[in-house]
Amino acid sequence: MLFGGSTPVAKLLLSGMDPWILAGLLYLGSGLGLLLYRIIRHVPVDRLDKGKWLWLACAILSGGVIAPVLLMYGLTSMAASEASLLLNTEGVFTAFLAWFAFRENFDRRIALGMLAIIAGSIILSWQGETRTTDSWAAFAVLGACLAWGIDNNFTRKVSEMDATWIAAIKGLTAGSVNLVLAFITGASLPPLAGISSALILGWLAYGVSLSLFVISLRHLGTARTGAYFSVAPFFGALFSIPLLGEPVSFRLLTAGGCMALGVWLHLSERHIHPHIHVSVEHEHEHVHEGEHHHGHDPSKPPGEKHSHVHNHAPVMHTHVHYPDVQHRHKH
Repeated sequence: MLFGGSTPVAKLLLSGMDPWILAGLLYLGSGLGLLLYRIIRHVPVDRLDKGKWLWLACAILSGGVIAPVLLMYGLTSMAASEASLLLNTEGVFTAFLAWFAFRENFDRRIALGMLAIIAGSIILSWQGETRTTDSWAAFAVLGACLAWGIDNNFTRKVSEMDATWIAAIKGLTAGSVNLVLAFITGASLPPLAGISSALILGWLAYGVSLSLFVISLRHLGTARTGAYFSVAPFFGALFSIPLLGEPVSFRLLTAGGCMALGVWLHLSERHIHPHIHVSVEHEHEHVHEGEHHHGHDPSKPPGEKHSHVHNHAPVMHTHVHYPDVQHRHKH
């Protein structure tokens, strides 16, 4: 809801603001908002292994620098309701990369759901005639979705870390880079009211939203998180009607119906089979439930969320599960 609802609001802000400046302010707002939250809550700085810094850097470049700029430029020539539903393809790109590049498991039901989402995107992007402006706008939004799909798969590699820390680092870095690039190209800052609106929107739609997304990556896996996140554009299309006065067209309803079917196929999935957990030693946030029943240093609080190096003993069992950090096994 937070991310999907930002599309029509961003469309309103674009009327008096350079797209590149807005992209930078949105991410800078997400980083500043989460940094303030962490300072108020006295959240300690998380530690990231040296080998994972490259994954985080690539995620920031793809999803924090490239994607928002493409989306803002697409929105300048495209209805917010249509752009919102076209953002469903982010889940498709996320899933395809997770399945074929990162070997995350999927079955026939998940694949059919993705086909339904693709069908809705094709219906939505086809204008019935060749119009250069609209076509380039659609390609810009699709490019943003691909960049975010790459970002999601890279972020999964560091999803065991504190979600607000990851989102704050991404927001501060990507926002600063985009603002510098925008200034180099000759863009200027809007009035103070526009700046504050963009920062607040970025904190909610990108900062809080991304933190929740990282938690989902940790527990659901990349492809399924991307699929469930596909409900976001429905909120965008819904909010566009009263905020921007956009019409409810037959094409919009048809595309939305196809996408709703695809999301339902994913949400109604039940994945269960015997599987083996190999012995592994690692560090991430956890509480003592499920796979986390282990000995403790007396100084560690066993009854609340905490982080420390711990070992998982090998075990074989059967239960409903997702490809989370504990269930990335072969099928």
